[in-house]
Amino acid sequence: MATFIMIPGGWQGGWVYDAVAKQLVAQGHRAHALTLSGLGNPATPSANLSIHIGEAIKAIRECSDDPIVVGQSYGGMVMTGAADAEPGKIRGLIYVDACVPQSGDSTWSLTGPNFRSIFIAGAQADGINCTPPPDMDPRSRSQPIATFLQAIELTGRWLSVPRKTYVGAHGWEGSPFLDLFDRLSADPAWTTITLDCGHNVARLQPEALARILLAQA
Repeated sequence: MATFIMIPGGWQGGWVYDAVAKQLVAQGHRAHALTLSGLGNPATPSANLSIHIGEAIKAIRECSDDPIVVGQSYGGMVMTGAADAEPGKIRGLIYVDACVPQSGDSTWSLTGPNFRSIFIAGAQADGINCTPPPDMDPRSRSQPIATFLQAIELTGRWLSVPRKTYVGAHGWEGSPFLDLFDRLSADPAWTTITLDCGHNVARLQPEALARILLAQA
């Protein structure tokens, strides 16, 4: 039996993993999907990347076993920071069309012009909260813009986690992650997997994502 800690991408809560978690639990595993500060109730406009990383670290430390940590898109920033703090407590890392930062990177620096324009447009109202794109699930919430802008500080300890997997979603235009996928595919420390779907894998291909996660268990 494995424990999965799942971190959503921008504007989303743990609910985005509901269909995936259901399949993991049906196979006898534990699934804990996080809703990070600012993305649930009450709203927390002062949340930033450091606060989100702290919440992921807390979830990892509270596990009775060594979890497999999963992150989608922005969630890759959070899981990397948490793994850098607790590399010996983590069984594996699964990045799902996600940022894989180096120290000094931010979501802003790692993404492309399409997402940057979404961030700018979304934050125009108050400069604090970034509203979700109109095509997202109605449960999506505005996200504190600091979470996208704050740079991450890493020691590199996260690289010692023994199993690192990258799932690339290659069915959408404008992905900023294609070069990253190619680079990791050439790195023997990584396993890479391709899905032909849009960016929001947990919503679009929950069965395929669940199969990938179960294979890591």
